[in-house]
Amino acid sequence: MVRLACLLGLLWPGIAQADCRLALVLALDVSASVDATEYNLQRLGTSAALDSSDVRHAILEGAPGHVALAVYEWSGHYQQKLHLDWTALRTHGDIDRAVLALGQMTRSHDEFPTSVGQALAYGASVLERGPDCDRRVIDMSGDGVNNYGFRPGNAYRHFPFQDVVVNGLVILGDDPDVLGFYHGEVLHGPGAFLEIANGFADFQNAMTRKLHREISDIILGTGPTARPRPRG
Repeated sequence: MVRLACLLGLLWPGIAQADCRLALVLALDVSASVDATEYNLQRLGTSAALDSSDVRHAILEGAPGHVALAVYEWSGHYQQKLHLDWTALRTHGDIDRAVLALGQMTRSHDEFPTSVGQALAYGASVLERGPDCDRRVIDMSGDGVNNYGFRPGNAYRHFPFQDVVVNGLVILGDDPDVLGFYHGEVLHGPGAFLEIANGFADFQNAMTRKLHREISDIILGTGPTARPRPRG
């Protein structure tokens, strides 16, 4: 099999690098608890994190194969909006276009509750029609607990989450239960982890750390049961 792959690489240059190593979905919270200033910190923070030198290096100089990215916003039961459909990040130009698209996002909803279960179900559907990659990851960001509709456990039982890892980016602020909720109900799959933002002003830093870890496939601790430590 290895010799065949090498031969194909000689006959059709680039085919050996054509495989996708990671399908990554970013899910951004736009529920009513996120005000306009916080939304802009999240929008611009996501764009800047993808544009960071560490993340670019992890995408382009990491393991063989490329990274595919999709990004959507979520809030209520039916309030999900895909802002970046599946995009292969093979070159700096590809990353530049994704960075621009994320920086120019226009908020889709602003007055709906926090429906994490439905957001996860939507993410599963995005992955279902996505590229065939070695790893599939959903990156859930949020500042509150599920307060409407079915909970994450129901999404994991009834939607296609086999071989899918769900990581969390918790935004600390007004909801004292959000960290425990993400740790206890949102994390899913081997090696799932939490990253913590100390408010929306820290979102860019947290997202940069998180993207670098996800793309580099860095495994710390013992998996989803490892207790996250807030960063000062």
